[in-house]
Amino acid sequence: MKRIAVLVSGGGTNLQALLDAEQSGVIKSGKIVAVVASKPGVYALERAKNAGVASTVISRKEFDSAEAFNHALCAYMQSMQIDLIVLAGYLSIVGGELLSAYQNRIINIHPSLIPSFCGDGFYGLRVHQAALDYGVKVTGATVHFVNEITDGGKIILQKAVEVQDGDTAETLQKRVMEEAEWKILPQAVELFCSGKLN
Repeated sequence: MKRIAVLVSGGGTNLQALLDAEQSGVIKSGKIVAVVASKPGVYALERAKNAGVASTVISRKEFDSAEAFNHALCAYMQSMQIDLIVLAGYLSIVGGELLSAYQNRIINIHPSLIPSFCGDGFYGLRVHQAALDYGVKVTGATVHFVNEITDGGKIILQKAVEVQDGDTAETLQKRVMEEAEWKILPQAVELFCSGKLN
């Protein structure tokens, strides 16, 4: 059984999708044993508590440098014997020691079809607004490995979602979550945990 940590920054809807997937047997080769939030008071921490999963807050603001922050994250992951780190709507940039220690063991969900609408500054509603502004007819979500380039790691899974007339960034975000993110993120986690990703 692979030990999974989920990093969150907000409401934790992707975390909930993972917890539900574990319950329903979509994720059967891994177990979520830790949730790390980038700030206190986020609803994702409540979801962890409700599921009986250990949680903590490691905030970038509490550290003088990115190095110190990544060291603290890395130390926590090692203390929890984590095999896979999942960034699920996590808004802090990870790097340095954490990336080295967990090379090809950190995955992220991004709300577009990479390489479109990704990289520095593209997160949350900004991604969906950019897709609407550009006028694309199809968007979606991508699960990828995390490396030192923002949204630049190897793609694991993608799923397309149609853009509909009259969509706002909010309606598009909801559809991409429901039709793509909540499906492919658990699938990618299971692929990793069952040893099907190299």
